[in-house]
Amino acid sequence: MGRRWWQTGLVTSQDPTEPSAYTIGAPADPAGTAQPAASTANPEPALTSMASARIAVATLLGGGIRYVVVAPGSRSAPMAYALAEASAAGQVDLLVRIDERSAGFTALGLALATGAPVAVLTTSGTAVGNLLPAVMEANHAAVPLVVVSADRPEELRGTGANQTTVQLDLFGEHVRFAVDVPAGESPQRAVETSLAAATGAFEGTPPGPVQLNLAFRDPLVPETGERLPERRGHGTFRIGTEPLTMTLDPAPAGLAERRTVVLAGHDAGPVAEAFARAHGLPLLAEPSSNSRFGPNAVGPYRLLLEHFGPDSALPIERAVVFGRPTLSRPVSALLARTDVPAALYEPVPVAWYEPGRRRETPVATLAELADFAGRGSSSWLDAWLLAGAAAQHAVDGILAAADTATGPAVGSLVWQHARGQLVLGSSNGIRDVDLAGQPAPEPSATVFASRGLAGIDGTVSTATGIALGGHQATTLLLGDVTFLHDAGGLFLGAGEEQPQLRIVVLNDYGGAIFSLLEHGAVAEAGGYGDAVERLFGTPHSVDIAALAAAYGVGHCSVSTTAGLAEALAAPFTGRTIVEVRTDRHELRALHGRIKAAVSAAVAGVLAG
Repeated sequence: MGRRWWQTGLVTSQDPTEPSAYTIGAPADPAGTAQPAASTANPEPALTSMASARIAVATLLGGGIRYVVVAPGSRSAPMAYALAEASAAGQVDLLVRIDERSAGFTALGLALATGAPVAVLTTSGTAVGNLLPAVMEANHAAVPLVVVSADRPEELRGTGANQTTVQLDLFGEHVRFAVDVPAGESPQRAVETSLAAATGAFEGTPPGPVQLNLAFRDPLVPETGERLPERRGHGTFRIGTEPLTMTLDPAPAGLAERRTVVLAGHDAGPVAEAFARAHGLPLLAEPSSNSRFGPNAVGPYRLLLEHFGPDSALPIERAVVFGRPTLSRPVSALLARTDVPAALYEPVPVAWYEPGRRRETPVATLAELADFAGRGSSSWLDAWLLAGAAAQHAVDGILAAADTATGPAVGSLVWQHARGQLVLGSSNGIRDVDLAGQPAPEPSATVFASRGLAGIDGTVSTATGIALGGHQATTLLLGDVTFLHDAGGLFLGAGEEQPQLRIVVLNDYGGAIFSLLEHGAVAEAGGYGDAVERLFGTPHSVDIAALAAAYGVGHCSVSTTAGLAEALAAPFTGRTIVEVRTDRHELRALHGRIKAAVSAAVAGVLAG
């Protein structure tokens, strides 16, 4: 994940167990060169908590922070007041969340949508610990999340004072940098170093989360008579993002013809599509790759890999990987094959694997990747496109024959109708789109998913942050268990900005994904059926309509694909929930029929 540095107390060290004579004001030292200790002959007078907080806020804003998510608390009050001053001056957008976990994931979503660092502020104690899931996701997804945790001053630590615990480096290896700024010290240099670490400014280290632990001593409020500045309006902050499409020069004629496939995993970006098109290669793209479009994209690719295996007439010879492939076991099996050389396009350091732990050869330039991949013959690409079209037709036929809306049918429709931004929840939702979502000639939405650790937690809050940060209508597709896990993310305080967010909940009253794994076979065998249903199916009877009403969110329910298509085509404002009610107990059989139909259709095409 990259090297990390700590600052603690009055020293800085590359290892918290071996403090060296470095000054608190010195930036972290990637080269390992010692910084001489500053003289303490004439120490500066201690700053008040409000003065320290104002310096921290000014430095955060100077370093590019435009959004801060605030959770209420007393020890963090100086930062809250200083941020309120900056907000009144039109310098920052503040979002308030009462649940720190929701606050962390909202900040994560804002950072994903804007591509810029976003801060989240908490008070001391368990409040900081609630950020751990969001920090873990930000670590593995290389998201610049800045945790600003307030803390007690040194004289109260270890005394049993209320809401006091060991907060420095609470997140361990999941942060790029952690710093503890004692009460009364200027936080400027610590904030500058934290922002540098968060944005990947240290050579060889990808962006990621950092922890800025600020100790504050009483008084924690502005002086009597101070007032907020006169409120000024400001334009809505928006940071540019990558274009949805790009073009590369066609592959040189001198390149060797090879049966290579382009695998576009999460966050691959449009470069994967452009590379496949330029080299005449089939493109096997996951939904959150933002590469799943164009003339070379193959829809139900994971069901086709066995038809291009080592014993087939057209075996895959090589694979090139963009982004992080995470969704399917057939792709993982392909990348594990020692007889298929694979290269990973890695122009910058990534956070999702440790060097030397994957089989693919890292390649830093497209020119090197071109030499490795070669160019595809027309017969190679045509075989994939014909097989893909036959497979897509077979999938669509099976889904059309169903009486009610099924997971894959919902995924297909959501993929087809999504505009602006699309957020795909973990578990079955993103896999349903991967199976049934037909690639379009051009992308119609920017796709997001929490694939760093692929957890189901915080999904509603993350989507809320993405919608607010992107300033676009956003669709979220997720399962009922994922939705209920973050039902608290629906809570927005009075006066808080409402996102344009349509939440499509596939409600099959439990966890359907396990029926498609080994546990489904265990349940079918009968010996552990009740245990599988209780422990993995996790059945429930939650009234989602009542839950939506409690939070003041619009709601409608459908049970057919026609009803869902109508709901997805309808305009909406603010937040609304589209609940799709279905039965998960036939899902394993449905997938069996899909696989059989695809296999028959593709075998016929390739044989012809």
